[in-house]
Amino acid sequence: MSQLDRILGETTTFTNRTTAGRALAERLGAYQDRTDVMVLGIPRGGVPVAFEVATALHAPLDVFAVRKLGVPGQEELAFGAISSGGVRVFNTEVVEGLGISEQDIEMVTAEERRELERRERAYRGTKPPLNVAGMTAIVVDDGIATGSSMRAAIAALRQLKPARIVIAVPVAPVSTCDRLRTEVDEVICVYMPESFMAIGEFYEDFLPVSDEAVTDYLRRTPTSAVRKAG
Repeated sequence: MSQLDRILGETTTFTNRTTAGRALAERLGAYQDRTDVMVLGIPRGGVPVAFEVATALHAPLDVFAVRKLGVPGQEELAFGAISSGGVRVFNTEVVEGLGISEQDIEMVTAEERRELERRERAYRGTKPPLNVAGMTAIVVDDGIATGSSMRAAIAALRQLKPARIVIAVPVAPVSTCDRLRTEVDEVICVYMPESFMAIGEFYEDFLPVSDEAVTDYLRRTPTSAVRKAG
């Protein structure tokens, strides 16, 4: 019995991110051994899942770090995002609708950029940013709830001109997957429950992932490659 059959046949929860990644990899067999494929893990929780996917597909593994730009005083509401590769995107409806000032935009951007750069230094060291131009980018996370952060990641990634964007996750609500399918080339999800409260409810072990663990996963991937931005 495969990992995917076990997940779907016996339980609606994953043991941990490792088993979730292996189950997800079984859904991505069409991308195995292709030279135009890169797996991008959303740090930090998505990286252990992405590691299993990249290993199974024999594909390069990299991180795609995204920081949401939150509205001052309503930080959970994003007015934009910044990402790996120096990309910044805005939700103009939110910016204009709430009248967010240029000063506030720059203040929030500077704060989030510091954290983004800190993470990239921790993960990459002195290695250059990734280059996904012309590639099929498989973006992996440990799950998606509302999809707001993933939509920001998609918008940011699109600026780097990949040939195709594939979203791959172990679990997400049906409604979220349906919305994301209108924004990318393909959405792969192992388990799509109708009832969804939080990603962690679908994992037996959902402990936080450290920066050190992310670095270790990148180092352990035999085909890991970080490519210079063009």
